[in-house]
Amino acid sequence: MTLSFLEWVLLIPVIVGSTYAILCLISVIRFKAVSAASPGRRSRSWPPVTILKPICGLEKNLRENLRSACVQDYPEYQVVFSVQVPDDPAIPLLKELQSEFGAQKVSIAIDGSHTAPNGKIKNLLGALLYARYDTLVISDSDILLGPEYLKAIVAPLEDPTVGYVCTLYKASHAGTWIERLELLTINADVMSNIVFAHMTGASKPCMGSSTALHRSTLKDIGGLEALGEYLVEDYEMGRRILKTGKKSAIVFHLIDTIVDLKTVRQWWTHQVYWDQNIWFVEPANFFSTIVLRAIPFALLFAGLRLDLLGAMVLVGAVLVRLATAAAILGWGFQDREGVRSLALLPIRDVAGLVFWFLAITTRTVTWRGAKFNLTNDGRLVPKEGGQSCESLSSPATTSVSPSR
Repeated sequence: MTLSFLEWVLLIPVIVGSTYAILCLISVIRFKAVSAASPGRRSRSWPPVTILKPICGLEKNLRENLRSACVQDYPEYQVVFSVQVPDDPAIPLLKELQSEFGAQKVSIAIDGSHTAPNGKIKNLLGALLYARYDTLVISDSDILLGPEYLKAIVAPLEDPTVGYVCTLYKASHAGTWIERLELLTINADVMSNIVFAHMTGASKPCMGSSTALHRSTLKDIGGLEALGEYLVEDYEMGRRILKTGKKSAIVFHLIDTIVDLKTVRQWWTHQVYWDQNIWFVEPANFFSTIVLRAIPFALLFAGLRLDLLGAMVLVGAVLVRLATAAAILGWGFQDREGVRSLALLPIRDVAGLVFWFLAITTRTVTWRGAKFNLTNDGRLVPKEGGQSCESLSSPATTSVSPSR
């Protein structure tokens, strides 16, 4: 049976994408095995830590998220909750937590005086003024922490050659079908891509939703002020730290990021935003990921042929994708929500090809309700009308290949 040139072209992403899915599964298996074999840190002089929590408004599960930062199994630490305006609706909750745990442990920063197009950095600049300790942990407001989180993320910083530490995360609490699609983007793609990049050395991810570093390291790269104009501030921070000669570290300690999407439009712009993050920091790598999108091209191949071979290719691509994703989610990340949502993964993959195209053709980014123009080097230029409060907390981003 002969194939046309176009059919061979369509088969390339099917073969490469299916192979990559298997390699991602192998990477997760190896990373988990290496992490399990590493000796735990049982006795050491734990440095005091400040957790920076940028907040804007009331979010889904916010009380539980913030409270989890206050009940860490750690000797000495401070939590700084930061908002930008005195009438932020989250402030009563922050005061309740401060009353519960005491002002020595919980500080509240209300400061909107700093200028930065990146709303999260603007928020963190206010929080940093209240930080008492040299060891800093940046943790987004949508992150739910386990009690061992601080020890897990701080331990690698004992090595003076380590510049920053990140933990893995997984999306959770997805209620609607659009939230389940978002969950699959993060858990079935972003996290496996991060592990693959880490294990192969293809990239050095920096995940701003969960990062630990020393204040002196931050100062060496020009401080938070130097990051305020960038769309992907965590990538820029990681790039600058690595440029100083220090190393990165990723800990296999899964935390939850709470999915909170209200409308299909919000999910759609969110997905385009995810891909825009990678396009503007690693355009060559992002463009090359077109050959990793097995299911969309298998569907095109089947539609072109309309025969048994086309059907077999499509079924094979779907089975490989679902089987590897099920193993990564169920065994690798203990993600039962993701496993239950696997039937939506082919839909997510087909839509992902549209998001990929929009990411490389759109020069405007929508970031939690605010609109920005983007420069060639990934800097944010606010569009007329300014920022909305929603723009303060960005979804977690990485410096690895995007979802399929």
